[in-house]
Amino acid sequence: MRVSLHTELGALMKVMFAPWRMQYIEGDKPQGCVLCEALRHGEGKESLVLYTGRHAFVMMNRYPYTSGHLMVVPKRHVAWPGELSREEYGELSELVRRSLDVLKKAFSPQGFNVGMNLGEAAGAGIVDHFHIHVLPRWAGDTNFMSVVGGVRVIPEALYRTFEKLYPLFREES
Repeated sequence: MRVSLHTELGALMKVMFAPWRMQYIEGDKPQGCVLCEALRHGEGKESLVLYTGRHAFVMMNRYPYTSGHLMVVPKRHVAWPGELSREEYGELSELVRRSLDVLKKAFSPQGFNVGMNLGEAAGAGIVDHFHIHVLPRWAGDTNFMSVVGGVRVIPEALYRTFEKLYPLFREES
C-alpha cells in the first residue's frame, strides 16, 4: 500500500494550542537585554525578579523547564564569569545557595540542576549576559509527555510560583 507524502507528513505533524502565547507574540518586546530590563523594573511579578542584592539578583525564568526554574544573574552585563570581580562572583554564588535553600523549602524537590550555558554553541538563549540556572527536579519529571509528546508540563502557574517564592527570599535575608 502506498501512502502519499502529504499523509506521511500529516502523521508527523503535532498540533498544540497555547492561546496564552498570543500575549507574548503580539506584545511589546524589550529593546536590548531582557535580563537588564527585568532588573530595571525591580522586584515584582511583572519582572519576575524575586530578590535583588548589591551585585546580583534572582529571577524566575519566564519559560521554565520545571516549576521554580530560577536564574541567578549578575547586575553587570557581562558574557563571561571571569569578567566579574571576586566580590561580584561571591555574591552570585551566595545567591545560588540561597536559591537552593528557598526552592528546597517551597517545593521539596528530590534533586537540582545548577548550571550555565556559556555561548550560543552551549545553548545560551541570552548570549551576552551570562546567568546561572537553578532548577528543582523530581523523579519522573521527564515523563511520557516530554519523551513521547515533546511537551513539557509545568504544573503551577508562573505567578502562583512567584507568590510562593517571593516571601521565602525575604525570610532568608
